[in-house]
Amino acid sequence: MKTLLSILLCAIVMIATPAVAQKIDEARMERDIEVAENILKTLVRQQFDRQRMFFNFNVEGSYQEGYGITFRFPADFTTPIAMIFSGDVGEFPLIYDGRERQNQSFSLSTRIRETQEAQQAQQKAQEAQQRVQEELALQIKGAGTVSRTQTLSRSKNTDSIRQVYNEKFIATAKDFLLDYGDLINQLGPNEKIVITNRGDQPRIWVNQFFTSSKRSHLSVEIARGDITAHKQGKLTRDQALNKITVVNTESVDTVEPDLELLSSIFNRLYRSDLSNTFFTDEGIYYERLKDFGAVYYMRVYSSNQIPNSNLFNMPTIRLREVDQAARDKKVKELYPDFEKEIRENVVEYGRTVKSLGDNESLVFNVKLTKCEGCGIPSSLELSVKGNVLKDYASGKITKEAAIGKVAIKKGQVQ
Repeated sequence: MKTLLSILLCAIVMIATPAVAQKIDEARMERDIEVAENILKTLVRQQFDRQRMFFNFNVEGSYQEGYGITFRFPADFTTPIAMIFSGDVGEFPLIYDGRERQNQSFSLSTRIRETQEAQQAQQKAQEAQQRVQEELALQIKGAGTVSRTQTLSRSKNTDSIRQVYNEKFIATAKDFLLDYGDLINQLGPNEKIVITNRGDQPRIWVNQFFTSSKRSHLSVEIARGDITAHKQGKLTRDQALNKITVVNTESVDTVEPDLELLSSIFNRLYRSDLSNTFFTDEGIYYERLKDFGAVYYMRVYSSNQIPNSNLFNMPTIRLREVDQAARDKKVKELYPDFEKEIRENVVEYGRTVKSLGDNESLVFNVKLTKCEGCGIPSSLELSVKGNVLKDYASGKITKEAAIGKVAIKKGQVQ
């Protein structure tokens, strides 16, 4: 009997030990990420200080358990500058969410909603515009007027210059992964380190002064186990470099009716009068990326804040004038249903898309309603391969099987 108890005790200890070993020290992880952000930013800045970088940039790292760490750069921060000067330069438009705002200030929502977040976003946008104006003034001071012929000549070279910039960025990212990736030592062997310029919302695009409208999508990633193997001498540098996955593609401006239709479908599904969970009253926009797929951007809300009060209306569940605590409680209750439903909708309506290749992906980036301390993610990224959607549409696999192939990546917990 004692022998049996000893065996059972050992088994319990063996089962429990991995769980303890995998427990993340959040404070240390945050510190490691901040150090890595600084290293990565420094390496990239050293590479591009030789070039005429136009914008300052930040690097933001975030950890998702079971997936790994993603370091995000601003979209297209490596775009070469091909300025168009024709006399005096006055106000310029800023493109946000695919729509042009002519004024120096603009609202990110048509109604008062989650006011603090909207004000912060607006302030950041205004600060970005101010930086553009200041740096533009410095450029203009020494540049004078550029002729149309010179502009066209520069335009022809913009794409090739951007490609050179992107290649420099990719090379720097690879060096960071192999030389410094091991500094983040709490990752599991199958968790990844990803460096990308693709965020979870539509891109802010200063359109008037760039002669090329194409946007780059860059992603460089490796598993933590491959970094460890390289550091231990089990993989040579060339072998480790071959373990790195690189995506280097660009947006396609051709309008594809099936992608437009899918945007329209989701825009209707998640209006407040039809949705039973979260809703959107802004456009759902997408980018078509060559040889990668289509990326849709959504921002969903749970409530409308009543002006000059701390009360909220929640239209999808017909609640009115609830306080913050009641609102947050409902948000936590609604989130699991929202995640389940949108996963199903990506499959059910994504099968209508015919223009994706088998190995291309349908991706939905969803920025979630704000709910501090609620324990829900700040964003979701759902992706599914084109061949899965085609197999479901043709009846080769069931809906349940297709839903099971939808990958979900969650953002930082709120």
